Amino acid sequence: MSKKNTPSQNSLVNLYMEYVLEHNHAPKSVYAFAKSNGFKEAEFYKFFTNFETLESKIFSLFFTNTKETLESSKDYPTYDSRNQLLSFYFTFFENLTANRSYVVYALNESCNKLENLKKLKELRSKFLDYIDELDIEVLQIKNKQIEQIKDSIVQESYWVQLMITLKFWLDDTSTSFEKTDIFIEKSINASFDLISISPLKSVVDLGKFLFKEKISMN
Repeated sequence: MSKKNTPSQNSLVNLYMEYVLEHNHAPKSVYAFAKSNGFKEAEFYKFFTNFETLESKIFSLFFTNTKETLESSKDYPTYDSRNQLLSFYFTFFENLTANRSYVVYALNESCNKLENLKKLKELRSKFLDYIDELDIEVLQIKNKQIEQIKDSIVQESYWVQLMITLKFWLDDTSTSFEKTDIFIEKSINASFDLISISPLKSVVDLGKFLFKEKISMN
């Protein structure tokens, strides 16, 4: 970065990602990071308080870029909630794949899984809001308190599903991560069938797929 330039949020993110991929560790300090890239330390704090908040923003940006891509499509608004969520998953994991080296580094950096989850804090907040926006139809219960609890459970269950899919993708060794695509389709269909009390065909289909994968991995 030229000394005549001041960093933007996106340029700081790109510089940080490049640094950790080249050195396999975070910069030693914000001061050192700023100096090596030709800007004042104070410029960093206009956007982030530390490297931890920057790391959290990276996963949030993956979400934002995904949503912007979807909303730029004239067809996306015409989809039902199931197909909108499927579109989100496929686009989101395309973004992750384009940055796989960083994602693998970030989520495997610490043996402490709670530390790694901190990096997903902003992503989680945005994703839960997105699930709420989808207005997914579920079995209606004529009790206000139960309805509120049910809505929270639905949101959390979809977050857990995203984390399970992320783990599957991290472990996927198939060409072009084809098995992740299959897993996404089967798991989303199964989740929608479950909450809508539909026939369990897709749930059984998902079970068969996971059983087959488990056998082949062993």
